[in-house]
Amino acid sequence: MTLDERFVAEVAQGVPIGPGGGEWTAHRRFGLARLGRFLLRRPGLLLSVLMVAAVLAAAFAPGLFTSRDPLAGTPSQAFHPPGAAHWFGTDELGRDLYARVVHGAALSLKATLIAVAVAFVVGGLIGLLAGFVGRWVEDVLMRFVDVLLSIPALFLSLALVTALGYGTVKVAVAVGVASVATFARVMRAEVLRTRQAVFVEAARSCGVRWYDVLARHVLPNAIGPVLVLAALDFGTAVLAVSALSFLGYGAAPPAPEWGTLIADGRNYLANAWWITALPGLTIAATVLAANRIARALDGEAR
Repeated sequence: MTLDERFVAEVAQGVPIGPGGGEWTAHRRFGLARLGRFLLRRPGLLLSVLMVAAVLAAAFAPGLFTSRDPLAGTPSQAFHPPGAAHWFGTDELGRDLYARVVHGAALSLKATLIAVAVAFVVGGLIGLLAGFVGRWVEDVLMRFVDVLLSIPALFLSLALVTALGYGTVKVAVAVGVASVATFARVMRAEVLRTRQAVFVEAARSCGVRWYDVLARHVLPNAIGPVLVLAALDFGTAVLAVSALSFLGYGAAPPAPEWGTLIADGRNYLANAWWITALPGLTIAATVLAANRIARALDGEAR
């Protein structure tokens, strides 16, 4: 009897699934211990996980990190350098820069998650249809993907956000559409590889319906590399969203979007370098941490 079968049998018999409640609990504890040892042997990966977790926590619960109002300023405290009173210093209006970076995580990560979701869903569907259906459907869809690939991603994002208008959500949609082609190509390649597998051919020869083959065999075995690409695209999307916010296409001031914070401080580099440098370092640390996690996932998926 396998471990999963024993687990089901224990549940049916009323064995508690808690501390001391069956072999499944012991196996789960072993898995958590193994994960802990895996992270401890890779301090860079552990630091990256903690960084991304902190950014996500700041996005959804900024009160855990600061109680200051990011929009309230004290003109008499303008241009205070980083110190014990203000960890990231203050800006030209005396607003606490650390509070603005923490609260800006919600805006920037909201746009990033929307962008990755748009690219994952739309690109994944295009690649899935092109790889599974084939024939003229594949030709039409992949020529559309080739057109998207022929346009630099930033230029395509600029064109789309100009057409859609300003705002965080519209910036996110523009960045997501610019990444659709990459997801479509990866998904198509994985579907073509999986479609030729022996177990897929066996399912078809047994008379399994095409949508069952797609849902039960092709999609679950092709989705792994696309999920890794989504993790890798997270860092790219953070940069793209920040770049468009820097150019003024994001949320209107005084919203503390990360790109907007960098743009606000570029006129004060000579006497207040921290207004630009510290939000920029936050973006860089988030992108590097996300890329490190994506590389680790890619290594596990191979």
